[in-house]
Amino acid sequence: MSTLNTRNDPLYMHPAELLQNLIRFDTTNPPGNEAECVSYIKNLLTKAGFETTEIAKDPNRPNLITRLKGRGTAPPLLLYGHVDVVTTANQKWTHPPFEGKVIDGYIWGRGALDMKGGVAMMLAAFLRAKDEDLSPAGDVILAILCDEEAGGDYGAKYLVDNYPEQFEGIKYAIGEFGGATIYLGKSKFYPIQIAEKQICLMRATIRGPGGHGSRPMHGGAMAKLARVLQQLDKHQLPVHITPVTRQMFEFVVSALPLTPGLVLRQLLNPALTDTVLELLGENGRNFEPLFHNTVNATIVRGGEKINVIPSEIILGMDGRLLPGFSPDDMMSELRQIIGHEVELELVRHDPGPAKVDMGLFNTLAEILEEADPGSKSLPLLLPGVTDARFFSQLGIQTYGFTPMQLPKDFKFFEVIHAADERIPVDAVEFGTNAIYNALQRFGE
Repeated sequence: MSTLNTRNDPLYMHPAELLQNLIRFDTTNPPGNEAECVSYIKNLLTKAGFETTEIAKDPNRPNLITRLKGRGTAPPLLLYGHVDVVTTANQKWTHPPFEGKVIDGYIWGRGALDMKGGVAMMLAAFLRAKDEDLSPAGDVILAILCDEEAGGDYGAKYLVDNYPEQFEGIKYAIGEFGGATIYLGKSKFYPIQIAEKQICLMRATIRGPGGHGSRPMHGGAMAKLARVLQQLDKHQLPVHITPVTRQMFEFVVSALPLTPGLVLRQLLNPALTDTVLELLGENGRNFEPLFHNTVNATIVRGGEKINVIPSEIILGMDGRLLPGFSPDDMMSELRQIIGHEVELELVRHDPGPAKVDMGLFNTLAEILEEADPGSKSLPLLLPGVTDARFFSQLGIQTYGFTPMQLPKDFKFFEVIHAADERIPVDAVEFGTNAIYNALQRFGE
C-alpha cells in the first residue's frame, strides 16, 4: 500500500489512516458534537502551516475554513465536506461502527462513504499540496462542515446566509457525492454529480370522526390513512425527462454497445420509461428517482390513548423534486394519487440551482478516465440532496467528486446510511490522487 510521501511526520499519514481517525469521532447527528473532530483536523492544518477560521452557530458544532494560496490566474476553487454522520441505532454491524478497523481490505465504520471518506481524500490532497509546494492557478479553499445530515442549519446554510464573503469569487466547488464506480453490463462508468433533486418535505393531515375504542369505526381517520399509504405504495408520480437526466443517459448510451444502448435510450421515451426501468432490475431501481418526483411516507402521529379513536392523524412525507419543478407541482401530482380529502402542507423546500455550469466537467472526467483506462465519466443527477444547494445560492457550481474505484460486487447504495458501511482502502487513495490532480489542473 503506497503512501503520499516518504516522510515520517505523522502529519503526512496515509489518507486511509486519516479516515480511520475521523471515523473514531462519534459525530452522530443529532446531536452532531462535531467539535472534537473539527479540532483534530484544525490541528493537522495548523501544524502544516495553514491559518484557519472557525465559524460556529453553536460552539459544539463548528465549521472550519482554510486557504491554500494560488497564483491568482483563476478564480478560487472550493473543496467542502461534512463530518457529521447518521445514526447507527438499531443496526447490526459486523464490526463496530466507530473503530475504523481495516478488515479484508476495507475500512469499516459510519461515515466511511458518507462522507468522512471524502473529507479524508480532500484533507490528504490539501496537505499533499502544501507539502509539495503546489501553486495552483487559483486559491483552494477547504471548508469542513457540520450538520449536513440534518439540514445544514448549523453548517453550510449558516455560512452561506451569514458569511458569504468567505466564498467570494468562487465559481466551482468539489463536494460529495459522485465519482464512485458503477457498472452497466461490461461497461464501467464514473458518474460526476452536476445536479441534485430538491427537498420538498410535506405534512398531510387526515381527519375523521373520533370516538370510544369499543365502538366499531368504519371509514375513520385510520382507514383513510391506510388508503393514502396504499395509494402511495401502488402508484408513482408521472415520468419527466429533465435536461440533466437526458444529458446523463445520452452520455451512457453513447458509451455502450449498440443493443444495450438502444434499450437504455428508450428510458428517454416517457411512454416506455417505467417499462424499461422494470426490465433493468437493480439498476432500474437506482435510476427510477431520476425520472420522477418522489414521495415517501416517513412519520405517522395520531392518537393519545389506546381506547380513544383518533379524529386526526398527521403523516410526514419526504418529497424530492426534480430540477425545474416546484412544490406546487409536487402537490398537484400528489393530489392525483391520494385525492383532495387530505390536507397537504409544505414543511420545507430547499430549491436547487436554476441551471448547470459544465465548465469543469471535462477536466474532472479526464482525470478519472486517465486513472482507470477504459472507463467513461458521465454527468449525474443525484436523487438525494447535499450542501450544494446552499452554495448554489452564491452562484457556485458544485461537482460531486469523491472518486472511488469499487469492485463490481460492491453494493454502494445498500451500505450508505446502513449497517456495515465501509470503503476499500485502495479507493481512498484513488480518490485522494484524483482530487490532487484536480487541484493541479483546475484553471489551466
